[in-house]
Amino acid sequence: MGLAEYKRKRDFKKTAEPAGKPLPKKVKGASRFVIQKHAARRLHYDFRLEMEEVLKSWALPKGLPWNRGEKHLAVEVEDHPIEYEDFEGVIPEGQYGGGTVMVWDRGTYYVYGEQPLKSLREGKLHLVLDGKRPRANARLCGSAVVMMKRISG
Repeated sequence: MGLAEYKRKRDFKKTAEPAGKPLPKKVKGASRFVIQKHAARRLHYDFRLEMEEVLKSWALPKGLPWNRGEKHLAVEVEDHPIEYEDFEGVIPEGQYGGGTVMVWDRGTYYVYGEQPLKSLREGKLHLVLDGKRPRANARLCGSAVVMMKRISG
């Protein structure tokens, strides 16, 4: 998807959201994820995975599914620049996504299998999130549903 859609939806003279800069160093053996709590028109969470030099992004309108077997809708949205993982603040009213954004969790993720992009496109990406909140298994199915379960330890 790239960042064209992301940039088209924003006026960077009016919002403090990042516009996209050169990429930071990669984390060997893992990539980054961030979950942001976003109080826009409706409170929801944004789930973002570093992949293909951008943050692949999904809106979770019903929040995070933490109970075993629980499924929540995950609506794929436009890719975001990598530095969006650090963004916290208020997007002005009238701007795309207007409202307060705060980082809820962040860390690294590890993918089961050797071809994460292929798995994502096929709707069966299985990964482990290793963040500040409890570690969890997550699965993106058809890029429409996220299932997570906590990992002990």
